[in-house]
Amino acid sequence: MSEMSQRDSRQISSRSSPPPESSWPDGLARCPALRDACERIERVAPTNVAVLITGETGTGKELVARAVHRLSQRGTRPLVAVNAGAIPETLVSSELFGHEQGAFTGAVQRRIGRFEQADRATLFLDEVGELSCDMQVALLRVLQEGEFERLGSSQTRKIDIRLITATHRNLGDDVVKGTFRADLFYRLSVFPIHLPPLRERRADIPGLVTYFLRQTHRKLGRDFTGVEPASLARLQSFSWPGNIRQLENIIEQSAILCDMPMLEVPASLLEEPPITRPTTSRLAAVLKENEHHMIENALSETGGRVSGRSGAASRLGLPASTLESKIRRYNIDKYRYRMSRS
Repeated sequence: MSEMSQRDSRQISSRSSPPPESSWPDGLARCPALRDACERIERVAPTNVAVLITGETGTGKELVARAVHRLSQRGTRPLVAVNAGAIPETLVSSELFGHEQGAFTGAVQRRIGRFEQADRATLFLDEVGELSCDMQVALLRVLQEGEFERLGSSQTRKIDIRLITATHRNLGDDVVKGTFRADLFYRLSVFPIHLPPLRERRADIPGLVTYFLRQTHRKLGRDFTGVEPASLARLQSFSWPGNIRQLENIIEQSAILCDMPMLEVPASLLEEPPITRPTTSRLAAVLKENEHHMIENALSETGGRVSGRSGAASRLGLPASTLESKIRRYNIDKYRYRMSRS
């Protein structure tokens, strides 16, 4: 065990003195890779602009949203949080904008939506990339006009909200694919904050463990003098596919199982996920699918002609007889392309 690891394990103690006040709870701003995010939080919090938080699942996006809200002028009001990915598509509109009694089957009473609840406060919309095209349009209108209607009502309601959104998706790629509106993307990402995965910021692990040990003390009443050095080494070498949320769960499980003064993390809790590789059958299926697609493209470009200089076989670099055999194998109607070309 290195001198640095031993020093870290001694410093990870739930009895350590309270950290200075920061935008992160319990001094998480001390974590090296989180300093950039912390600085951006402190700069954007006093404003009223939209914030888009990106990062893999479990990287702490809601922590960032709560920090932005807490440091804003709306910080004395509640943060209204909703996960768009956890709501059935048929209920998203009602969840966000509310509904009147009788607006649809099962609407037995009026419901106040999350936007209305967040009036003069902050709305945190997690997994915004999961919204349907129709809901993207509705959200864009709220951002542009500051108004909406409950389902089943013709009355327009004005609201004043600070919107913070988060996603694990690459919305820029989704815009290119046409699955996410470009105008909404630019409205949401006025001030982006990106959180790197935990495997890219292993130096943060001692600080995060300190924080979660304090949380464990509050939740379970368990008080540890620190983390056993071998356990800390295992924590720092793990790949963390579940990021910070997985680390929190493992610290809590270990605290329940451990009877020693120093926390021991069982090796069984830190098993690396198996590396999935495409099977031979899956690879063969992909190759066949690609070959089928290439043949159809070549026939489309040549008007269904197989042989000759301008034929599909020449374009694909195959003998005409070979291509004819593949066309029969894939049950491709080459005459269809002649008709479409004419």
